[in-house]
Amino acid sequence: MTLPIITNKIGVIVDSFQLGVKEGLLKAKQVGADGVQMYAVHGELDPANLSSAARKEWKSYIGGLGLDISALVGDLGGHGFQDPAQNEAKIDKSKRIMELGMELGTNIITTHIGIVPSDQNSRVYETMHVACEELARFANDMNAYFAIETGPETSEHLKTFLDGLGTKGVAVNFDPANMVMVTGDDPVQGVYTLKDYIVHTHAKDGVKLGHVDPRDVYGDYGYEVTLDHDQIAVMAESGSAFREVPLGDGGVDWPSYLRALQEIGYGGYLTIEREVGTNPEADIIKAVQFLKGFRA
Repeated sequence: MTLPIITNKIGVIVDSFQLGVKEGLLKAKQVGADGVQMYAVHGELDPANLSSAARKEWKSYIGGLGLDISALVGDLGGHGFQDPAQNEAKIDKSKRIMELGMELGTNIITTHIGIVPSDQNSRVYETMHVACEELARFANDMNAYFAIETGPETSEHLKTFLDGLGTKGVAVNFDPANMVMVTGDDPVQGVYTLKDYIVHTHAKDGVKLGHVDPRDVYGDYGYEVTLDHDQIAVMAESGSAFREVPLGDGGVDWPSYLRALQEIGYGGYLTIEREVGTNPEADIIKAVQFLKGFRA
């Protein structure tokens, strides 16, 4: 079977370099990325810390490097939108991040919303549904997307949840490695299942070593487990149930996956994420070259 020939732009999550934002942006340019994704939850790019003038300065600086912004990361942690006591503040913060994205030149914000419960009649499902309906309407009204990252549940189950929201304002940030590592779901089939919702992707790879309860990775409202602020990265490093590996070395069938993205008409970014490893820059360079190997 011949390899697919892609035209997608290649992005890098700036934070993967484990440097400051400006130095990470320079590194992204140096490794040959077309664009970047950046965290906008706290620190330098927290909307609460940015004046109108500062936002214009950031947009000018990034544009001056010849880089696009593929998306912002708006993951607020915790249990996503499962806890009704926290949702008012989280929804407001998410809206501010979407507004920031539009000012900086991207209409895509990626996030985790928490594990979607299997019981559609449960209180947690209803809580998440109500929050995402509001965010979907807000995003839709400004021609933006609040994109859920794949991983905590199967693609079929996520599609059922999304189908019930009424608009495409809440969409999908497709991460094939999370599916391989946690649920064991097939990312190639997942592309076809979620084809109407995919607006951004993460280029990451991994292997599944054994069974893992998604609640032990992503947490769950009322499930008593102590999680690190980024538990999937911690577990991917330790390799007890799964391991994140450099692009092309894991369980993602890249030729079939990229062909599936082509077949559904996805022309957006392939944004490299490297959450583990002692030399992320070398792994990111390898990933850029790996993806460029699929270009004509």
